[in-house]
Amino acid sequence: MEKSTSYILQVRPKIPARLARLEELANNLWYSWDNPTRALFARLHPGLWKATGQSPKAFLKRVDEQRLLDAVEDQVFIGNLNRVLAAYDTYHDYRLPPSGSDLLRKDDLVAYFCAEFGFHESLPIYSGGLGILAGDHCKAASDLRLPFVGVGLLYRQGYFHQTIDGDGNQIATNHDSHFEDLPITPAKRTDGSEAYTSVNLPNRKLDIKIWQARIGHITLYLLDTDLESNNVHDRDITHRLYGGDKVTRIEQEIVLGIGGVLALQELGIRPTVWHINEGHAAFLALERIRQKIADEGLDFPAALEYVAVNTIFTTHTPVPAGHDHFNEGMVQAYFEHYYPELKLSREEFLALGRAKDSPDFNMTALAIRCTRFNNGVSRIHGDVSSTICSDMWPEIEHKENPMTYVTNGVHAPTFLATEWIEVFERQLGLEWSARMNDVEFWEGVKRIPDHLFWSARQSLKAKMLNMVRERISAQHFRNHGSEAHLDRLLKYVNPENPNILTIGFARRFATYKRATMLFGDLDWLREILNNPERPVVFIFAGKAHPADIPGQDLIRRITHISKMPEFVGKILMVEGYDLALARKLVSGVDVWLNNPLYPLEASGTSGMKAGINGTINLSVLDGWWGESYDGKNGWAIKPVSESLSEEVRTREETSTLYELLQDQVVPLYYEHSKMGLSPDWVKMSKRSMATIMPRFNSKRMVSEYLAKCYLPASKQHRLYQQDHYENAQIIADWKARIRHAWPGVALRRQDTEQKEINYGDSLRFEVAVRLDGLQPGDVVVEMLLGLFTKREKLQHSRRYRFEATDTMTEAGETVFALEIQPEKCGKLEYRVRAYPCHEMLTHPFELGMMRWL
Repeated sequence: MEKSTSYILQVRPKIPARLARLEELANNLWYSWDNPTRALFARLHPGLWKATGQSPKAFLKRVDEQRLLDAVEDQVFIGNLNRVLAAYDTYHDYRLPPSGSDLLRKDDLVAYFCAEFGFHESLPIYSGGLGILAGDHCKAASDLRLPFVGVGLLYRQGYFHQTIDGDGNQIATNHDSHFEDLPITPAKRTDGSEAYTSVNLPNRKLDIKIWQARIGHITLYLLDTDLESNNVHDRDITHRLYGGDKVTRIEQEIVLGIGGVLALQELGIRPTVWHINEGHAAFLALERIRQKIADEGLDFPAALEYVAVNTIFTTHTPVPAGHDHFNEGMVQAYFEHYYPELKLSREEFLALGRAKDSPDFNMTALAIRCTRFNNGVSRIHGDVSSTICSDMWPEIEHKENPMTYVTNGVHAPTFLATEWIEVFERQLGLEWSARMNDVEFWEGVKRIPDHLFWSARQSLKAKMLNMVRERISAQHFRNHGSEAHLDRLLKYVNPENPNILTIGFARRFATYKRATMLFGDLDWLREILNNPERPVVFIFAGKAHPADIPGQDLIRRITHISKMPEFVGKILMVEGYDLALARKLVSGVDVWLNNPLYPLEASGTSGMKAGINGTINLSVLDGWWGESYDGKNGWAIKPVSESLSEEVRTREETSTLYELLQDQVVPLYYEHSKMGLSPDWVKMSKRSMATIMPRFNSKRMVSEYLAKCYLPASKQHRLYQQDHYENAQIIADWKARIRHAWPGVALRRQDTEQKEINYGDSLRFEVAVRLDGLQPGDVVVEMLLGLFTKREKLQHSRRYRFEATDTMTEAGETVFALEIQPEKCGKLEYRVRAYPCHEMLTHPFELGMMRWL
């Protein structure tokens, strides 16, 4: 039979004038956190809405025109549309006073660079936590009306779609996105033409197209190399998120960092504050330095100082191996044309990315050297990062070095179920969203009647169980399972009987997250799960990276155990983990389980999403939970000593998990009163919501970045830019002088040590400092004084500053003196130190230099 040719013809419906603004709604990701907007599209054609992956733009291209004509005559639909447009217009009304941007200057602008952004499933350019966090950061910046743009890459393929076969093998499939279906448009130059830029790669020029997406008030710019003017290899650079080898990775990072700076320039956008979210975008600092050298005539040290003071670097990685690095040969190949433009030798350039104990070029090391604001993403992670990165400031104790923390938060309007919004508006008042960060306000959750609170929880649980049943059924039949066995699988996930304790574990399947820790002692687990009076169900979901074989083994192990007769229906592994399933699970399960190996959870945000929905956390005290757990808002697995082997630690912590489940979690859930609920469970659920909402939402997070980083960075930017970058040059020259002299700086005590004094007596201390050519004003000499303790030295000490005297010793040392009256009695401990000091420094210890007596 002769082959026929298939031709594709797209027939677009004509959108009636009355519905014209649906296109505007479809092209602003505001819909990703506004449920009434999404409901508007779903109402037109629920089946098509689902089939298009809840993408308003793709939906409008495919919906039958008659449905649109019918909608014009549907008074209920028009009423809903008017309400949505009124909310949209109110949100976007630029006459409203801004809530965060009033603190920044008129010409200030924050540019936020990240390798992935997760807003909604209709824009699949994210893989997991980092992307969702970046999306939430942008949404909160929009809510706060900050002058803010995002910069990322436009991947043809987002993260893979997952199915799981009957043996528990993960099957990864990738689908190409059709850009015309995504909520993006080509970015335009001021003259109306489409915007392009280019970067240099070895022996060739790479062309880049710039796209844009609207997220409420802000714009995200996305870079795309899939252009006919590029060769086949180069078209593939932005093809897949986290795909390819090291070559693809360095090329993606050059496009993101260097190409991102050039793209903003091409569009006439001039940021005053730059934020590098994880090291992938660190090359942006080099491009900005290069431009200052070429355009302003600065030398490298002055250009570096200017660029660094208005740049923030956030690390999300809790282990050194997780930081991106490239071998020197590769860096040489990509940058040999570049470092001469920075006026650096090859060795000087490679030194910018040098980290201890590695010959490779490390992107975290580059990011830290080119920024003056550095942070981890939880209190524990900030401490871990300050230790990992301590070699960047070699003479500073890690607790004092510039690495600080801003704990992550989640965008409540995105992840808070609609049912709760209705409850809050009725019980707490319409101002609940404006008072998101008000801890006292959220104490009002206690006053919500128990039966109303529990009703909302059970309604959400039923919806979650419905979705789990759908997914499990599709998975089961695709793997040729029988109907009879499906009934057994779904016995305990029944939306009509949502009264069985359901515990969720859903996240990336990396080995340190220990997805299979629950199965350490199967006999004990049987005892917990198989009490007919108090059954328990565990729902697992998550993807392992296609190259992560140990991570995929975890999925196989869970699948294997779920098939054991005594665990059938009690342990479920749901395939296809995505944002839609995540939203249902975090709001619908009773308990959110998280048991990473301490301290490898940088922050973890899924537990926050669960907590704001009244789900109770049961987690290792790591990441964010280390600063949220208060003994009444969930359960904590205290990490055992890090000095023990991983096997022993996991065994000990598994025992703690079983004890908590058996003695506390299960009994509390089933302590039903006459009202059919457990009053103490509801009390803990309310406490979870009331304590987590105000402290772990992204509005609080971005407000903290504004206060700790963006405002000081914009101030430093203006200071260093003054008088044609004169202050940047002054600081660069001053630091060069300090670095030259510092090896010769030394402290020597001049006074005689006194062992004991009476309370109220004064003491005079004198220290001789060899300055080796420095001026007394170049250094601070100070005493740290505090109560003597065998624990951490001088943790709560007070600082006293010595004054330089006119006295010089015979050896040419400057004498510094201090007179104090100790304010405390008892055994005191003191130490004396000196470090370089200049009023224009961003952080007092940014040089990493310290001398102790």
